[in-house]
Amino acid sequence: MLKLLSIFLLLSIPLFGTDTLEVGKNHQLTSVQQAIKAAQPGAIIRIWPGHYQEGQIVVDKPVFLLGHQYPVLEGSDGSGVLLVTSDSVYISGLQIQNVATSYTEDRAGIKLDNVKGCVVTNNKLLNCFFGIYLQKSTHCQISNNQVIGEAAQEMSSGNAIHLWYCKNVKIEQNLVSHHRDGLYLEFVDNSAIAGNTSSQNLRYGLHFMFSNDNSYTGNRFETNGAGVAVMFSRNIKMTSNEFLNNWGTASYGLLLKEIYGGEITNNLFANNTTGIYAESANRLKIHNNDMKGNGWALKILGSCMDNTFTGNNFFTNTFDLTTNSIEDHNTYVGNYWSSYTGYDLDHNGYGDIPHRPVTMYSYLVGRIDVSILLLRSLFIDILNFAEKVTPLFVPKSLVDPEPLMSPRI
Repeated sequence: MLKLLSIFLLLSIPLFGTDTLEVGKNHQLTSVQQAIKAAQPGAIIRIWPGHYQEGQIVVDKPVFLLGHQYPVLEGSDGSGVLLVTSDSVYISGLQIQNVATSYTEDRAGIKLDNVKGCVVTNNKLLNCFFGIYLQKSTHCQISNNQVIGEAAQEMSSGNAIHLWYCKNVKIEQNLVSHHRDGLYLEFVDNSAIAGNTSSQNLRYGLHFMFSNDNSYTGNRFETNGAGVAVMFSRNIKMTSNEFLNNWGTASYGLLLKEIYGGEITNNLFANNTTGIYAESANRLKIHNNDMKGNGWALKILGSCMDNTFTGNNFFTNTFDLTTNSIEDHNTYVGNYWSSYTGYDLDHNGYGDIPHRPVTMYSYLVGRIDVSILLLRSLFIDILNFAEKVTPLFVPKSLVDPEPLMSPRI
């Protein structure tokens, strides 16, 4: 809807005689701020190639800022670059760069402050403390931007795309990297994050806090400190994403903490230290995901309840599943486990004996870290076999009664 509205506005402006202002060294207007001051609401401001260093530019009326061949807008005097305080502003085709770090204010390349109906699309933001920052804003669209930082430490870096107290925002097809968090949402509801690539960020590729009824679909989270963290939130849909190569001593593809309700479906978790780590995560549908080559595919703590795991493929993970509790209150049924050694005499596609994905060794490693040194030893094979025959330590109720004999396609 926002895309259609933006196209409609662009096409309809000439019909109403809206002014077009030209900004550049060979034009009457040489300053972007000067052009905004002179513009009527709804005007198109074309910014031609050049280098514009004007301090913070305040966009306080509904205008179209359209860059031609990516003119450079640069921060100065420690300020942000564009501060948008008007509804219905359209920003496209700009290169915004060099916003300095601050420990007292959230400086950004583009900041939208208490606005609605704004579009930020097809821009390049380079070496900005915060890239694109929205606060108390609704019905905005952030799409097709490149937000590349130079973050070296978490404490001195901001986020690529940051939302605080926002609703109905679309974040689509952006490339974000080398910030603290690639995408950060706090108190954000009814929003959609789709088709973004978030990589090489210091902390998280995507970070939810206190945000409800959101979805993220078709994103790629690769080589971040951790892939995605969803915390203190409800009703999150996570579909068709890729969580890749998020590797480190405390790294996860997906971290779930204090969340309730939602779906995790058709995602790929590959080569992460832990594919999914869940603590106090309840009533989730975790279906049809591929877990490949992770250290731990799933770490599901005893505080997680009423979650269902169905149709997931577990391929060659060091550990498919571990938990910290002797009791389990979740359901695992109809998953494929490459470690399953059972048989299917009736040829119905399901194993005839249940599969226990928590091994004695994975249970032991969860409590004594240094026991990882015994990985693949004969002693561990004997230990796991003994526990499989007579379970004493692993949760007796944590079984897949109908393991798939072949991977779900």
